[in-house]
Amino acid sequence: MAKPKLISFKLCPYVQRSVILLKEKEIDYDIEYIDVYDPPEWFLALSPTGKVPILQIEDSVLFESAVINEYLDEVYTPVLHPSNPIEKAQNRAWMEFTSPMYMDTFNIMMATDKKSSDTAVDAINKNLAGLNKAMINKPWFNGLDFSLVDISAAPLFTRLAFYKQYCDLDLLQSFSSLQVWSEGLLARQSVIESKVEGFDDMLSMRMKKIGTYINN
Repeated sequence: MAKPKLISFKLCPYVQRSVILLKEKEIDYDIEYIDVYDPPEWFLALSPTGKVPILQIEDSVLFESAVINEYLDEVYTPVLHPSNPIEKAQNRAWMEFTSPMYMDTFNIMMATDKKSSDTAVDAINKNLAGLNKAMINKPWFNGLDFSLVDISAAPLFTRLAFYKQYCDLDLLQSFSSLQVWSEGLLARQSVIESKVEGFDDMLSMRMKKIGTYINN
């Protein structure tokens, strides 16, 4: 089987999803980082959306992290999706639910005044409340079986942990189920290894450059 190659940006949560899965399944892969704010022409020729991640398998290109992860889950063992069609569809729905929450974390970072920061925090709190109600199992979303839903949510908790540690913003304090889930995910080896070296410093520098309200 051809070695997959992931085209990435070091701070992208969607890329981190695919890295977690690659590491979880111990897949031999290559990775190349680009600057998404000044993408090379060869990347734009490959990516229909101009976004990361994309996955190259020989002459084929996949885009969108959820699609990439479902492909990897189908062709590499162990399979992390439930076999039951209803459960699989429910998992896909919750994977989709988590995707807009990364824009919530981005909006918090981009907010440079109290009003816009409060708006961004209110938006993510609403979504966290919905996710908290769904998280009825332990230790993982499906109970004992680690799944693609867990992987989809892990980069979210990586960023929320950063905000708590460096910006004194604890967005999980009202959500006990999410706190337990977050602790388990952030302690998992594949999630630990998915963070690029210097992640916290790079994110701190970016927030300082933007003038992020919660970082002041």
